[in-house]
Amino acid sequence: MSAKKFRAIDLCYAGMFAALMAIGTNITSIAPFLVVGGVPITLQTFFAVLAGAVLGSMLGALSMVAYMLIGLLGAPVFAQFSGGFQTVVSPSFGFILSFIAAAYATGKVIEKRQNLTAYFIAAIIGLVLNYFIGTNWMYAAYKIWAQAPQAFSYKMAWLWMAVPLPKDIILSLFAGWLAHRIRAVSPVIALKR
Repeated sequence: MSAKKFRAIDLCYAGMFAALMAIGTNITSIAPFLVVGGVPITLQTFFAVLAGAVLGSMLGALSMVAYMLIGLLGAPVFAQFSGGFQTVVSPSFGFILSFIAAAYATGKVIEKRQNLTAYFIAAIIGLVLNYFIGTNWMYAAYKIWAQAPQAFSYKMAWLWMAVPLPKDIILSLFAGWLAHRIRAVSPVIALKR
């Protein structure tokens, strides 16, 4: 779908998912019980995967680009209510970039097949991209321009990601299931091929 074919309602959906990302990023501020072992349970991966699964590849990715631009322009929509262009050099900025790829890839898979299995596969592909891009950016940032913790290694970067991984697997699969249900009951949101 090209940009000139987006309807006004499509842009509203994209804006809605950008807003959901902002809420999901800092959900622990309104639900502090979602901090487990000092690790906040965010809904970022969930909403990125859901955006691609519900909106499709182009519109889902556009919603994540909008979220990123809103944050880079200074709105406090990133983790810990941060924002601004300086976020680009943050070790966690790769995860923000990964949401675009995750939404796009998730949507691409679902545009080809729309059964429940395809939704689950698409959700896992989105999650894998999220972790791959985000963790590699984090590792590079710590090694090149950010101050790495003592004895920081590539293996350690991936071990850090093992903590939120079970939660993200469950939430990604839930996003796939939820998107499948939304598409089954909502004729308004139709994937364009």
